Amino acid sequence: MRIVYMGTPDFAVYPLKSIIEAGHKVVLVITQPDKAKGRSNKLVPTPVKEAATEYGIEVYQPEKIKEESAVNKIKKCKPDAIVVAAYGQILPESILNIPPLGCINIHASLLPKYRGAAPIEWSIINGEDKTGVTTMYMEKGLDTGDMIEKCEVMIEPYDTGETLHDKLAKAGAGLIVSTLKALEDKTAVRTKQEDSESSYAHMLTREMGKLDFDRPAEVIERLIRGLIPWPCAYTVIGGKTVKLLKARVADTDNPVFKKGKPGEIIEVTKKNFTVKCGEGALTILFLLPEGKKPMDAAAYLNGNKLTVGMHVGE
Repeated sequence: MRIVYMGTPDFAVYPLKSIIEAGHKVVLVITQPDKAKGRSNKLVPTPVKEAATEYGIEVYQPEKIKEESAVNKIKKCKPDAIVVAAYGQILPESILNIPPLGCINIHASLLPKYRGAAPIEWSIINGEDKTGVTTMYMEKGLDTGDMIEKCEVMIEPYDTGETLHDKLAKAGAGLIVSTLKALEDKTAVRTKQEDSESSYAHMLTREMGKLDFDRPAEVIERLIRGLIPWPCAYTVIGGKTVKLLKARVADTDNPVFKKGKPGEIIEVTKKNFTVKCGEGALTILFLLPEGKKPMDAAAYLNGNKLTVGMHVGE
């Protein structure tokens, strides 16, 4: 089939490659404009642009996809279907109505749950034991279109936003090939979403990373995992901001971990240190001090003297 593909970040690279390798003709790739990064303000191409260039596919980067010039360019491609994966702009009806087989979105959750910008991270933060990918017909609403296919992905206790992202990207790559075959064979089944079962996974912010040790240890531990690689959970230790990259909920049977007030360091060993929380305690294993490289807690303790009774946080 003739496919126009729309996507921007790493998540959208795997599905693009799988569509090409399945034998479909990707006639155009649309991605967000290059952005300036670093001190040099050098323009950096999106991951999807880099992948499309490797395959020799034409890349189009309009500032606003709803502009008439963008709509006309897509029409000239005469796509059978448009596939969208984390593109970054809302498509107008003028584009949604172009392909005869529809605009198909690859969404990183088991819809109707977790509509919105950050379903991967929120599934970890909220303590889900599984998530997945859904292919769906796009419509005017935000992730509200009829579903086509789903695949489940288990969330392991060690999964972070980063590792789960990669697992879902690979799952989405397989699912979109299956969905396109169903569209081509006219066997695709439309299933309406139940709006009452949905929740909104709003965009992540830096402020979300500020830790509140009045909260339960298991809630904080999930937040730390969910906010990797960005924006990362952080706190203040000894007057300096420290990002926490890995922690574990302390053994609740240990009487040492039942003492102290929230935010208080209640144990320091050669390998790690433990902070009291509103419920339970959290043992810090890996962190990123201000102006330093990521390090394990043992290396951090070598250069920072922490003692029982010290307070963590502002």
